[in-house]
Amino acid sequence: QVQLVESGGGLVQAGDSLRLSCAASGRAFTITAMGWFRQAPGKEREFVAAINWSGRMRGYADDVKDRFTISRDNAKDTVYLQMNSLKPEDTAIYYCARSQRITWSDAQAEYDNWGQGTQVTVSS
Repeated sequence: QVQLVESGGGLVQAGDSLRLSCAASGRAFTITAMGWFRQAPGKEREFVAAINWSGRMRGYADDVKDRFTISRDNAKDTVYLQMNSLKPEDTAIYYCARSQRITWSDAQAEYDNWGQGTQVTVSS
């Protein structure tokens, strides 16, 4: 079992930036893809970004593509989500997840370990 712990959330104003971190412990981290998802109040959880095992391939949801950047440091067993130009509609709980595969995917069913989430609130 892999334990995932997110951090870095908070309350910011529109246009600000935040960097989320997800530290992994337990089973091998480096041989799987990792992803970030989010769930806003009253909405379904949705895909945000994902990165393959090596960090060379990444995918993003359309509404964050030009503002968010996912990265990973396999030496530190950590994945990051740099969020720039934040908007009120980015307000959500952000979850880190570990994939069952080495290639990234936007399908939640391919992720078998989830963190507890970190709250991001963007005020207008």
